[in-house]
Amino acid sequence: MKIALIGATGFVGKAVLNEAVQRGYEVTAIARNPKTIIESDKITLKTADAYHVDELAEALKGNDAVVNSFNAGWGNPNLYADFIKGSEAIQQATKQAGVKRLLVVGGAGSLYIGGQQLVDSPQFPAEWKEGATAARDYLNIIKNEEELDWTFLSPAINLHPGTRTGTYRTGTDEPVFNDKHEHEISVEDLAVAIVDELENNQFVKRRFTVGY
Repeated sequence: MKIALIGATGFVGKAVLNEAVQRGYEVTAIARNPKTIIESDKITLKTADAYHVDELAEALKGNDAVVNSFNAGWGNPNLYADFIKGSEAIQQATKQAGVKRLLVVGGAGSLYIGGQQLVDSPQFPAEWKEGATAARDYLNIIKNEEELDWTFLSPAINLHPGTRTGTYRTGTDEPVFNDKHEHEISVEDLAVAIVDELENNQFVKRRFTVGY
C-alpha cells in the first residue's frame, strides 16, 4: 500500500509517518516545509499547499490512500475558516488525484456524552473551541461524500506523547473511557490505529474513536 500523508511534520503526522514506514509502506510525505522529515527509501518528500487543489492533487497521484492530518494552526486568527477550506480542498484533491481512500484525523469535540457533543459543553476549554467546532462541522460535511471511501477519526480527549503499545479499544460516537473514566491514548498508538484502519477498513464512511 502506498500512503500519501498530509501534514507529515505535525504532531500526529510524524507518528503516522514513523508507524507506516516501520510497517514497510511507501509514504509520500506532504508538508509545506518537509526538510525536517527523516530520510528513508520508503519516504518521498513533496511540498504542497493544502489550500491549492490542483497542486495537491498532483502530489497525491499514484497513492492508494490519503491520510489527512492537516492543521490550520492553533494560533491562526482565521482557524475555523481555514480548517474548513483546507479540509474541503484535501477532499477535492483526493478525488481529483483518483485516490479512493481518505482517512481524516479530526477532533474529539464532536463526540457525544449524554446526547451532547463535547464542544457544546460549557466545560469545553475556550482555547480549543474554534478548532474543535471546525472539525465537528467538517465531519458533517464529509458525511455527505459519496465518491470517496472516507473515514473520520476522532482522537481520544487526552492525546499525548507516550509509547507504542500496539493496543487500543475503538468506539464510534462516544468516548472510550477506561476504568478511571479517562479517554486517553498516546499519539504513537493513535498512529497504530490509523494504519490499522487503512489495512482493515472497519469504519468506511463512518466516524470512529480510539482509547485505552
